[in-house]
Amino acid sequence: MITFSKEQVVGEAHSKLILVGEHAVVYGKPAIAMRFPLKAKAIIHRINGPTILESSVYSGPIDSLPDKMKGISTCIKKTLQYLNHDCDELYIKIDSAIPLGRGLGSSAAVAIAIVRALASFYGKEFTQKELFSLVHVAETYAHGNPSGIDMASELSESPIWFQKGKEISTLKMKENLYIVVGDTGRVGDTRTAVENVKKNYDSDPAKIEGAIEEIERIAIETKAALINGDMYLLGNLLNRNQEELMTMGVSDEGLNKLIKAARNAGALGAKLTGGGLGGCMIALAPDLKKGKTISEELIKAGAAQSWCFSTAEDIFYQT
Repeated sequence: MITFSKEQVVGEAHSKLILVGEHAVVYGKPAIAMRFPLKAKAIIHRINGPTILESSVYSGPIDSLPDKMKGISTCIKKTLQYLNHDCDELYIKIDSAIPLGRGLGSSAAVAIAIVRALASFYGKEFTQKELFSLVHVAETYAHGNPSGIDMASELSESPIWFQKGKEISTLKMKENLYIVVGDTGRVGDTRTAVENVKKNYDSDPAKIEGAIEEIERIAIETKAALINGDMYLLGNLLNRNQEELMTMGVSDEGLNKLIKAARNAGALGAKLTGGGLGGCMIALAPDLKKGKTISEELIKAGAAQSWCFSTAEDIFYQT
């Protein structure tokens, strides 16, 4: 039986959405990403004995974590080493509302929450640079060669302009956004999606190069639309980005159905978000009332779950 101390700390982190630019970012093009209100939490207690991790997919000593979670154990150990503390006598519980494998940055959010909780437990507050470095350990295990967009967007209060190998900048939006997210209920197959793009590129380079270049133009126009507060242009840009993602071969019937349902329900624009071939889609609503209607229509169209939120107000609904 595990006996907890009264001492307890909680670390939190948001999930993320890619507004525009996924897949083209792999080829060095810019993307715009933003935080999403769904959160992961890490709760830490002191216990007697070896450190235990409890989560929805595994509960037990961190030294016995399954291979798919090795990044988490390594991240915990590296963080404790950085804090000059031994890796024992801790009970770490992961409580995440972020569905796995949907392109919402769940692995990065969990790692950020854990690192923040460990720092707080030992009376330390990490800088963004320290957080990024320690979380990168877990992300490398999860994604092999992560771009860093998940970590960067989840650590930022504002949408970010991200281009691999270049300095990340934040974007100040002139208008509030009302975003609806629809979950297909299927794990996104990012690896296959990336392979599809490469395969299509090899068979028709001009076509895929054209799509990648167009997505770059869309990202540049989206940046201006956000800064100027032109929501109707932004909706149109989301639709254009979806067309290019379909050309690249990363959308599928389930995503297309939800995107069509959102547009029919009054969305200004809609597209997939993340890797594609499953996962989630996003829609831009003109206001909160219309956003809730779109969310309800997504459920009717087959979405496993849907969320609607405002970027400037503390408003978040789940359908």
